[in-house]
Amino acid sequence: MTVRILQFGTTGQVGIELLRQAPCHDVALTALSRAQADLADPAACAAAVRAAAPDLVVIAAAYTAVDQAESDTAAADVVNGEAPGAIARAARDAGAAVVHISTDYVFAGDKGQPYREDDPIAPAGAYGRSKALGEQAVLESGARALVLRTSWVVSAHGKNFVKTMLRLAGGDRPLRVVDDQLGRPTAAADIAGLILAQAPRLAAAPVGAPEWGVFHFANAGEVTWRRFAEAIFAEAGVAKAVEPIATAEFPTPARRPAYSVLDTGRLEQVFGVTPRPWPAALAEIVAELKTEGAVA
Repeated sequence: MTVRILQFGTTGQVGIELLRQAPCHDVALTALSRAQADLADPAACAAAVRAAAPDLVVIAAAYTAVDQAESDTAAADVVNGEAPGAIARAARDAGAAVVHISTDYVFAGDKGQPYREDDPIAPAGAYGRSKALGEQAVLESGARALVLRTSWVVSAHGKNFVKTMLRLAGGDRPLRVVDDQLGRPTAAADIAGLILAQAPRLAAAPVGAPEWGVFHFANAGEVTWRRFAEAIFAEAGVAKAVEPIATAEFPTPARRPAYSVLDTGRLEQVFGVTPRPWPAALAEIVAELKTEGAVA
């Protein structure tokens, strides 16, 4: 059975990958841009769900300006908190399942060992708090809902760390990159691939099934931003020195989690999916950028 998917978000990294990969799966995907369904208007988003009557709703849009959220808290709370709840409640009423993409920023980042889904959340900034609100709203909506937390998302498009590093690769001076934050980079392509591959199962799973609730997904392997930068340059064949610095030397309006490693054991157990290592995903991203002429 072809799964009818309604997707919110067309320009983010995961949204783009969902659109690119959908033709390879037995799905009929309708993607709504911000102009068609702005998460700043939760009621309009709920109406879009009711009009589409899909089998599965994927919320791939969000307020992702982490630093700006510190001074734009109200807007972040509506887009990341209220809108996902409104969408999920409409999906419940329509009999549709929901996948909501969330973030490692809901954690304090001080655990020192991989975060499990049942670990207490304690976001340190406005962005993380807004995403936590969205998680809660989706989970309390009564919909058949999967909240998918991920971390350090990268791809060959959009704004992300890989593209930023390659853009800054010119010049003789070393790049100064934070070396005391640890996490698991994750390819947007892998997130999209997981959702599309599991779409038939999610559309059919009943209330109370093990597929619902919070899951973590991130490519395998832990790394600091500095070591990640070095791997990016090595993969791209770019000779660029990277100088390690502490987070305190690179102040930002929003505090970043020092430790963002997500435990993916529950996802592996329930769905039988083992995330591949991040260097393999990085190699594909750099290869695509080279094909596009984005890497010298």
